[in-house]
Amino acid sequence: MLCLASFFKGNRFLEQCKRQGARVVLLTREAVLNEAWSRDSIDEVFAMPDFNDRPALLRAVSYLARTRHFDRIAPLDDCDVDTVALLREHLRIPGMGETTARYFRDKLAMRARARDRGIRCPDFVHVCNHDDVQSFLNNVAGPWVIKPRSEANSVGIKVLKTADEAWAAIHELGDLQSFYLIEKMIAGPVYHVDGLIFDKKVVFADAHKYHQPILQIISSGGIFATRTLDRNGAEATELRAHLQNLVDQFGLVRGVTHTEMIRSEEDGQFYFLETAARVGGGHIADMVEISTGVKLWEEWANIEIGQGEKPYTPPTPDTSCGAVLFCLAQSEHPDASAYTEPYIARRLLDKKQHVGFILKGSSQAEVEGYMNTLIPRMEKDFLMTLPRPDKRLF
Repeated sequence: MLCLASFFKGNRFLEQCKRQGARVVLLTREAVLNEAWSRDSIDEVFAMPDFNDRPALLRAVSYLARTRHFDRIAPLDDCDVDTVALLREHLRIPGMGETTARYFRDKLAMRARARDRGIRCPDFVHVCNHDDVQSFLNNVAGPWVIKPRSEANSVGIKVLKTADEAWAAIHELGDLQSFYLIEKMIAGPVYHVDGLIFDKKVVFADAHKYHQPILQIISSGGIFATRTLDRNGAEATELRAHLQNLVDQFGLVRGVTHTEMIRSEEDGQFYFLETAARVGGGHIADMVEISTGVKLWEEWANIEIGQGEKPYTPPTPDTSCGAVLFCLAQSEHPDASAYTEPYIARRLLDKKQHVGFILKGSSQAEVEGYMNTLIPRMEKDFLMTLPRPDKRLF
């Protein structure tokens, strides 16, 4: 198993691969080589300056393949999905190829696919042909957002209120314009569904609702928070159905997915925002584990190793509900010793200047109550805000 990691994440995936008997090879960037990787679960580690030079990456991995038989290649981060698809195609290794990977990485590709397949999504235009852009601005009421096609965590997104603002943002991009799109900004709460896919079927899915959109947090600061929806409620039921339809239309055969939807305040309908073939960030996997017992990283590793060549039995989830809250903290090592509530199932203190908690309860209403109690306390005790970053946070 060759695992690519642009960022320090995925230790649990690596550990599960080793438990399953795989010989694990990690290829990462030099900038994160000295992070706390699970070295006991990794047989070999290699690093490159970055993964941006695709020809150099192809040559490097092909060189490693001269003396190693790679049966599987897996991405540990969202920005590695298309890179791994390229490597799979080049070395003819089973797994998602480049065409399908586009639908789970390129925001323009996923929106075009959604529109072509009748999936409701915000009106959008590729920032390429200027006549098309002007027609969009004339016919689709603002505000709009301009966003990069391949970034994560709302990085690079700007809100545009007028056509003049839109054109100023476009001209500022210069020759990078075609790597962006503009879409109508829809007001409403944002949801996410985290699931496991095997043989084109959603074999596990849990629906959640953000406390506030990530774009808002990155723009103005605040507590990142999300919680489980009532699994028997109308919203969760509809979101799970949306996910299965998305899997059918986008061609995801097997793996893991983190999919985001927004419910319009104007018409009450769900609109597709984006999807990814990876585990959700922001400690979402920890929340899912606490509330359901399902370990997304480990299950994804099992699916990747098997690739349909052997049966896969999905886990039976528990029925508890969960929430995750975390934020940037004022001190390097925040003191959370005063947070002793019994509903705090796990503390998130392993990253400098960050503090957070995983909560567990019996219902959506219960964990929302816990969450709404802790958020003002965390804002008072810990919260620090910084200028909006120009790169991803997690």
